[in-house]
Amino acid sequence: MKKYLFSAMLLAASFAMAAPTTMLSPDGHLRGSFYLEGGRPTYTLMAEQDTLLRPSHLGLDLKGEGRQLNYEAADFSNRMAARPNGLITGFEIDRIDSTAFAEEWAPVWGEEKLISNVYREYCFTLRQTSPSRYIRIRFRLFNDGMAFRYEFPQLGLNYFTIREELTEFALTGDDVAYWISGDYDTQEYMYTKSRLSEIRGLSEGTRLGNASQRGFSETGVQTALLLKQGDYWLTIHEAACINYATMHLDVDDKQFILRSHLTPDAQGNKGNLQTPCTSPWRTVQVAREAKDMLGNRMTLNLNDPCKLDDTSWIKPCKYVGVWWEMINGKSQWSYTNDLPSVQIGVTDYTKVTPHGMHGATTENVCRYIDFAAEHGFDGVLVEGWNIGWEDWFGHEKDYVYDFLTPYPDFDIERINEYAHSKGVYMIMHHETSGSIRNYERWLEQAYSLMNKYGYPAVKSGYVGNILHGETHYSQWQNNHYLYCITEAAKHHIMVNAHEASRPTGICRTYPNWIGNESAMGTEYQATHGIKPGHTCILPFTRLNGGPMDYTPGIFEMDMSKMNPNNNHHCNTTICNQLSLYVTMYSPLQMAADLPENYERFMDAFQFIKDVALDWDRSWYLEAEPMEYITIARKTKGKDEYFVGGTCGEAARTSMIALDFLPAGKKYVATIYQDAKDAHYLTNPQAYVITQKTVTSKTRLKLYEAPSGGYAISIRPL
Repeated sequence: MKKYLFSAMLLAASFAMAAPTTMLSPDGHLRGSFYLEGGRPTYTLMAEQDTLLRPSHLGLDLKGEGRQLNYEAADFSNRMAARPNGLITGFEIDRIDSTAFAEEWAPVWGEEKLISNVYREYCFTLRQTSPSRYIRIRFRLFNDGMAFRYEFPQLGLNYFTIREELTEFALTGDDVAYWISGDYDTQEYMYTKSRLSEIRGLSEGTRLGNASQRGFSETGVQTALLLKQGDYWLTIHEAACINYATMHLDVDDKQFILRSHLTPDAQGNKGNLQTPCTSPWRTVQVAREAKDMLGNRMTLNLNDPCKLDDTSWIKPCKYVGVWWEMINGKSQWSYTNDLPSVQIGVTDYTKVTPHGMHGATTENVCRYIDFAAEHGFDGVLVEGWNIGWEDWFGHEKDYVYDFLTPYPDFDIERINEYAHSKGVYMIMHHETSGSIRNYERWLEQAYSLMNKYGYPAVKSGYVGNILHGETHYSQWQNNHYLYCITEAAKHHIMVNAHEASRPTGICRTYPNWIGNESAMGTEYQATHGIKPGHTCILPFTRLNGGPMDYTPGIFEMDMSKMNPNNNHHCNTTICNQLSLYVTMYSPLQMAADLPENYERFMDAFQFIKDVALDWDRSWYLEAEPMEYITIARKTKGKDEYFVGGTCGEAARTSMIALDFLPAGKKYVATIYQDAKDAHYLTNPQAYVITQKTVTSKTRLKLYEAPSGGYAISIRPL
């Protein structure tokens, strides 16, 4: 690891300073400016001679100061008419500092072995005279974007409550946006491509029903927000969201200004802070080509280095599990139909009649263990193993699980002994049902049980409303997620959180946070059907802050073949599913389908067995959001490569060069490709597998069917 900190320099110290301070990226391509407009912090961003962000204001509205802003007003001009004091205006510049920084750091796992972190930093210390207090606004300019955050020293501030953060991103016009509707409780929506001016009319129609959802504005959207602005791509997001509420964006569709909108807690507050403290980083990533967005590492770079002394126990994982059969309705999480309600520690499961559809039986789990062992998988996930699933949802129930007690037909000791004898480990499942107090009540014992039986990883879930009026993305709830991660680290446990807040790069600091869902995943294929192109936008948006446990690998698209009462269809081909193991990066990858469905297509299943989880380097070969993505990766520590190409609704021919291979060497490429008559609706299981000798000079012409794709493994000849 290399790190360089170049000379720090005091640029200016003038209370009356009015001229903008110019801020440059290391290569000089991006140029920002910062100044006070009538005492209000203001910034801009340009790329060469092109304006990306017009003058945009910064500040925070504090509870208990001045008049209440009308955030619910439909018209932004009325919403912002009465300004309270807060940390909004009346500032003078007290000091400006600048530094330059460069390092290379090695992630515990990732898309490359080394990540370059190079930026110029500008820190503006601002003094507010009435009342007398200070804040800092720290900017970092990278070659591919700008980031800034608010910092609150203990100078005139001790405790304060945020009523709203007033960060602006003033765009140059009616840009094309790739968005999901703003919501305090879910990101499980399909993306929409539209002009900013069209969001108001489309938003309500994009809000798919969810177990918990709470929209806040017909012009609200979530980050990471991808924008097409003339010749540039912009992504607006946040990094290092710690002890702070998740940020959404509200679109002023008349002036084309995006304004921050923080998730409130149960009292309606947006944050309760104690100095010294900071906000998360607000990020604007910039690229000329869409594919370059996929390699942007700003979000990770803005997080603190790893805080764990020992990371040897954190290992990428490929797994199967008792899960998809419950999602499609072949099996159930529950054990019996006899119980209208359950009281943990009181209800006697030995006195009820099993309904016969419980998926997490000892016999069924051992079948998955055998399959995992035979095909070289690391782990087996089992959902529905613990008592309480008959009465787990919809009642605002506090004491919903104990995370310790298995159903009578799940022999936890025998199962673990059997798994370990086969060289496979078990992956724990903890569904909280939104009862956070109950989960924290049992957390130490639950993690200790995992240690007892050798479970190295847990999938946690937060389905439904968070109890006591909280939401999934409030400051209080975000602190809970991080608490679970830090407690898990003490037990050497990796965490894969579902329904949690979208990642903001914290996995750099705590790499045992090995996966998240936090978006519409494969499960929706079995219950709603996902529109083609969904996996061609997620790498630009959701994956910006960290990997997703998307649970790919579905080979049987007709759900009625497993459950006659389920007539849904997965809108994908087998080769599309194979490609996702490369294009949807995650160190945690599931082969999500049933063993019997893989056994019908073992030649295609070979790619899932072969594909790596951790990488030395990645190349982003071609990409157009919602239409196609092609990525090549080199396996960490090995002379082997994998390529994935996935596409949306329209069939296409992909032309790629293998110039990422070392010159002068020959390799054998195994190509898994859609057949010419493949189609996600009518012929999703049609594919061809070919082999050919390739070199760095080889160019490949590959067909991708509608919602199809291809996958390639490349090994030395």
